[in-house]
Amino acid sequence: MEYFQVVLLLALIPGSTSLDNGLLRTPPMGWMAWERFRCDIDCNKDPMNCISEKLFRDMADRLSEDGWRELGYEYVMIDDCWMSMQRGSDGRLQPDPDRFPGGIAKLARYIHDRGLKLGIYADMGSATCMGFPGTTLDKVELDAHTFASWGVDYLKFDGCNSNAIEQLIGYPLMSKALNATGRPIAYSCSWPAYIGGLPPNVNYSLLGDMCNLWRNFDDIQDSWDSVQSIFDWFSTNQDDLQPAAGPGRWNDPDMLIIGNFGLSLDQARTQMALWAIMAAPLVMSNDLRTLNNDALAILQNRVAIAINQDPRGIQGRRLLQEKSRIEVYWRPLSHSANALVFLSRRQDMPYLYHSSLAKLNFPAGSFEAYNVFSGKTLTGLSDKTEFTVSINPSGVVMWYVYPARQSPRPPKDTGRYPYMRRKYRMSSFHKII
Repeated sequence: MEYFQVVLLLALIPGSTSLDNGLLRTPPMGWMAWERFRCDIDCNKDPMNCISEKLFRDMADRLSEDGWRELGYEYVMIDDCWMSMQRGSDGRLQPDPDRFPGGIAKLARYIHDRGLKLGIYADMGSATCMGFPGTTLDKVELDAHTFASWGVDYLKFDGCNSNAIEQLIGYPLMSKALNATGRPIAYSCSWPAYIGGLPPNVNYSLLGDMCNLWRNFDDIQDSWDSVQSIFDWFSTNQDDLQPAAGPGRWNDPDMLIIGNFGLSLDQARTQMALWAIMAAPLVMSNDLRTLNNDALAILQNRVAIAINQDPRGIQGRRLLQEKSRIEVYWRPLSHSANALVFLSRRQDMPYLYHSSLAKLNFPAGSFEAYNVFSGKTLTGLSDKTEFTVSINPSGVVMWYVYPARQSPRPPKDTGRYPYMRRKYRMSSFHKII
């Protein structure tokens, strides 16, 4: 549909383009069920892993007791398959009574009592992606008020089994309806993913007035190929996507799969680093009850989180694609700091990459660089200093770079940069970090 037709139709919906909820000034963080647990609804055969009240209580317990909440992971998000196959006699969506015997409102209280927030899933259309009741246009207001009455804090609004006209009207209507409830509910809309993700089909300025975040591209799968396809698409289209992001409005490349089965240790670090650079939501989909120490160390890395949560909210960019299959990503941060990621797309052996900050468009000056995953700090670094980084195949080296005159202690407005104690001096020859 042409852009002028979109504007005309939206103009007919009073207040539809003003989200005005003040939420998600930094990208949301939390846990979501879908990628790891999918639509497992057989609680007789698989009681520990089925989509049920127990699963979400378990994850809330882990977020509140294992240090996640203090790092910013605050949302527990239900995805598809939570519903009964029919709406109630009053027309409202209802949870499956066997798998959610206490209802969603009781589950919300349980989650809120642990200092966390509840997210839920619905679908613009005749049915959800897995065939449960959808939200047709006549049910948008009813569903918004139902979610608010349950104490929901976040809505993921999908778009399976809907057409372009229903999406065009329904996504803005849900934004208006959520505002009208009077409850602050973060709004994630999947609209761009259903219409190609790019202009002219998607007007991101308009979208940012309706949704707090949006899915742009394919669902993530538990594989390195899937992760690569996502950051390749975002980087290839960064000129269209990067300006759309900012406080309260975020591009969403989908969930973190760290701690599952498809990524090596290096690939897991790569996903965390690039999601931080992209100012992406840090929403895990894994089993928090069984994470190993490597996954914990990556997902709870305070500096990677702080980079992701930087209050300026500027999405980063891919700077370089070298013939050596090394790529460099960059994000500007608060306090004159920057984040750099050196990514190896090679498959052979660790690669020694040589560069300088001047070659990466840094201004003249003296800097220090904190290696996010090794914990080492490189000092005595000028813009002209030649440095070397050793990058594992499909791995990254991630730096937090700041002016040398600036203390590496935490900036007061984030409180999440750790005290960086391990330092060494850089001499006139290359050091590899």
